[in-house]
Amino acid sequence: MLAAMFSPQGPTLRELAVQALSSVEHGYDLLAPKFDRTPFRTPGGVLGPVTRVLRTIGPFRTGLDLCCGTGAGLEVLGEVCRDRAVGVDFSAGMLAAGRQEHRPAPGDTPADWVRGDALALPFGPVFDLVVSFGAFGHFLPEQRPRLFEQVHAVLRPGGSFAFPLVAPARPGSRGHLAMLGFDTAMRARNAVWRPPFVMYYRGFGLTDVRAELTRTGFSSALYALDELGRRPDGSPRCRLLVATRR
Repeated sequence: MLAAMFSPQGPTLRELAVQALSSVEHGYDLLAPKFDRTPFRTPGGVLGPVTRVLRTIGPFRTGLDLCCGTGAGLEVLGEVCRDRAVGVDFSAGMLAAGRQEHRPAPGDTPADWVRGDALALPFGPVFDLVVSFGAFGHFLPEQRPRLFEQVHAVLRPGGSFAFPLVAPARPGSRGHLAMLGFDTAMRARNAVWRPPFVMYYRGFGLTDVRAELTRTGFSSALYALDELGRRPDGSPRCRLLVATRR
């Protein structure tokens, strides 16, 4: 991960330090030109299995990539939505980089790029599918009900909200300690520095999230992404949660 992050094509250590001391929006504006050359971009190894599952649930006409960044989720929507795909993000820099790097080929599903706040989406109930990849760490737990309400409001009845969920690292494992250390460092940074940079990895648990989705008016189902492997106990390393607007 570090080798890729500090490669000649990726951001330098100084650039990452400046980003980390900025607001979330400005930090991503700064990172945008090199974002696709960092490990932060959702890899194709995740996008492919998600596309496979969504093809079994669709078809869909219109799709929204929530907190789209440079458009990894738009690649999925281009495969499963036949009419139009839209990406929404609050970082103008990420949207500009996405438009530049990911232009649809002739015959592909058209894509629109919209600057907007995920907690105040500028759409009516016009989508059949909403996807999101890797963005939920930017929302505090108390913001999630509002986020889910916004997704519910832009979906047509019967529409789907889909996102991958990685199985939590076991307590004491290297992965668990790494996430704990990162979250602790971010909380310390936000305690002494303004503006805050909200990016926490450990606050998005399956049980709480499903309960919040149910309260918002969704039913939910889980689909194993078997291409990403299984844990020693046989459970999937990653699942796709699909919440359906009732």
